[in-house]
Amino acid sequence: MNMSNFLKTIFLALVIVAAFFVPVAAVVPVDVITLPASDKSGGMPLMRALNERKSLRAFTDEAISQQDLSNLLWAAFGINRADGRRTAPTARNSQQVRIYAAMANGVWLYDAAKHALYKVLERDVTQSFHAPLTLVYAVADDKYGPMHAGAVFQNVGLYCASAGLGNVVKAQGVNVLTNDELKLPADYAVVIVQSVGRPR
Repeated sequence: MNMSNFLKTIFLALVIVAAFFVPVAAVVPVDVITLPASDKSGGMPLMRALNERKSLRAFTDEAISQQDLSNLLWAAFGINRADGRRTAPTARNSQQVRIYAAMANGVWLYDAAKHALYKVLERDVTQSFHAPLTLVYAVADDKYGPMHAGAVFQNVGLYCASAGLGNVVKAQGVNVLTNDELKLPADYAVVIVQSVGRPR
């Protein structure tokens, strides 16, 4: 076999191998989303954001960009100080709030320390919430839990007003995802959900 035929044979073999491996790689699920750095310098003035804050229930199907998702989750309950304290207050700095992001590509748990999302469920539940993104708030079962969730969803509402996103807080839908599906600790429960999207 001359050199030309040898190279052609090698090239053909590589093409065949690629044909087998590329589709497999394309369907491997991504279990971690490392979010881009949140933009802490933008947004509208606070008083204007308060004036613009309102509930909306009709959203387009447009997915929330990763940058908006990053900014939104950091605003919700991100770390804003070197000692690990958060953008929303909790009693005695307990930080006992879990935020799940329900999107078309599954349900994800927010890790503030790594500013990343970890997949906990493959299922698409967006149709149940009628929004491209719904934040599911689970809190410890104590007298402070609902107060903690309220502080977090208010931050999200203000970010949405500043970014031109619509949002609505609702109790309807707290049972769409079970504690087992969310892998919640025994003393946690979902207390409220907050749907987010582009206004229709």
